[in-house]
Amino acid sequence: MEGFEVLDALTTPVAWTGADGCVAGANPAFGRWLGVGARRLPGLPLAALEADGTRLADWLQAPGEDAVRLRRLAFAFPGQAPRFADASLSPREGGGWWLEAHPVAEFPGEDPALALPGAVSASLRGLAHELRNPLAGLKGAAQLLARRAAARAAAGAGEADDDSRELTALIQSEVERLAGLLDRLLSPAPPRPHAPLNIHAVLERVLRLAESDAGWAVRLARDYDPSLPGLDGDEDRLVQAAWNLVRNAIEAGAANVTLRTRAEHGVRIGDAAHALALRLDVVDDGRGVPEELAEQVFLPLVSGRAEGSGLGLALAQQVAREHRGSLAFRSRPGHTVFTLLLPLREAGEAGDG
Repeated sequence: MEGFEVLDALTTPVAWTGADGCVAGANPAFGRWLGVGARRLPGLPLAALEADGTRLADWLQAPGEDAVRLRRLAFAFPGQAPRFADASLSPREGGGWWLEAHPVAEFPGEDPALALPGAVSASLRGLAHELRNPLAGLKGAAQLLARRAAARAAAGAGEADDDSRELTALIQSEVERLAGLLDRLLSPAPPRPHAPLNIHAVLERVLRLAESDAGWAVRLARDYDPSLPGLDGDEDRLVQAAWNLVRNAIEAGAANVTLRTRAEHGVRIGDAAHALALRLDVVDDGRGVPEELAEQVFLPLVSGRAEGSGLGLALAQQVAREHRGSLAFRSRPGHTVFTLLLPLREAGEAGDG
């Protein structure tokens, strides 16, 4: 594929055909998007990749001389789940066509950045099912520890250690939260109504998780604004989002992580203007976001670590959107800030829960 090396670095799926309409080559991004190795595509008729309908096939039978864009085509390698894209076709010098696939969501209104491929979604559901039994065992063990500690205290064998009680309660609450997440994967349900909550209580729960996870290896600091007004939200989902951000910092080698809250006035989030918003900054001194991943860091399955799942930041962004908020970052080695913006109620304003 001499002369096409530059395409290997592109994140946009690209394929090209010969004059016969068969695939002559594809970049790695095209293969990843279809869920197959790019080397399996050459020789396959391009029209055979159209999973539903014949718009691409009809156009290839009588193509024009100019570039064309075909909206919302379903593509699939034989035996794979379909992927949806706007397809841009342009003529190649010497015959044949360039195809650029610009992925879109399967359903109108769905965010393509958060739409996991069908095969991955099915795998996650299978994993969720397998995890339910170990979680039930953890829950039972935590409850047994709590009962034994209470029984020793009642028998006069000494009061239960406060730290042990807190850790046992933390295990129980996290098992319940994980069980709830698994239930959502196995049986998706409408989001729960938002209710008034204390964002600092959410962050304290996250810090306790971080202390248990990182121990003394990371210094965790609080920089809270105690005057923040009420926030309506889903407490478990916000714990999940904030914990993902903190864990991301820890895994980036941070020695110091700070959680900072402030009130922001006159904020625009997306197309909506808000008189008042919560700004939560997660600040760390880790390695930072690799420059080559900066534009894709919120996409699922994108990770700067070989062992990373690439789901944490995508899920955190989804939680932000569920709360009409946004998630952004700025980063350089030694200083990274992820900023979560969430609309706040003003004094006297009723909640929406």
